[in-house]
Amino acid sequence: MLNWVGGFESLVAKWFGSPYAVGVDCCTHAVELCLRYKQTQKITIPRRTYVSIGFLPQKLGIDFEWSDEEWQDYYHLGDKIYDAAVLWQKNSYIPGTMMCLSFQYQKHLSLGRGGMILLDSEKDRENLIKMAYDGRDRNTPWREQNISTVGYHYYMTPETAKLGMEKLQAAKRTEPRAWVYEDWPDISQMEVFK
Repeated sequence: MLNWVGGFESLVAKWFGSPYAVGVDCCTHAVELCLRYKQTQKITIPRRTYVSIGFLPQKLGIDFEWSDEEWQDYYHLGDKIYDAAVLWQKNSYIPGTMMCLSFQYQKHLSLGRGGMILLDSEKDRENLIKMAYDGRDRNTPWREQNISTVGYHYYMTPETAKLGMEKLQAAKRTEPRAWVYEDWPDISQMEVFK
């Protein structure tokens, strides 16, 4: 069953022009894993984005500042980490970065849930896989492992990956919606962030 995840990662990476990809359960967790992995201490968050990104600094104990960025398709948080939740464009991977995708139900490749990290370092890929899979190697039963990495139970399920592989060709043939910053409210004005 885990072959579904690896297969889906490979196909998505190829579409975006990225050497590697790591499947996860959602885009916000993809961003969180990247921030944890890089031990990022400060990020910049556009005022107009999805609310869960605004919660990450408090959750991770890092500094942040709001920006008035007028972004389209993706934006940079810091440390070469991009929230690309709404991006769907062939060969759009930015080399040397970690770009986080979403397959939530409103996205172009709609799977109900799921996300992915695009990247170009094999070492980073292996480490992020372990972090997403409770600190373990995803191809060996955890009871047979001496786990040495802190993990977060953020992995993509084989069922989600299988659905992604089934829907991928249609998504490639379909023109995506052009998302822009104005599609989101100014979350900095919400009571929870005051």
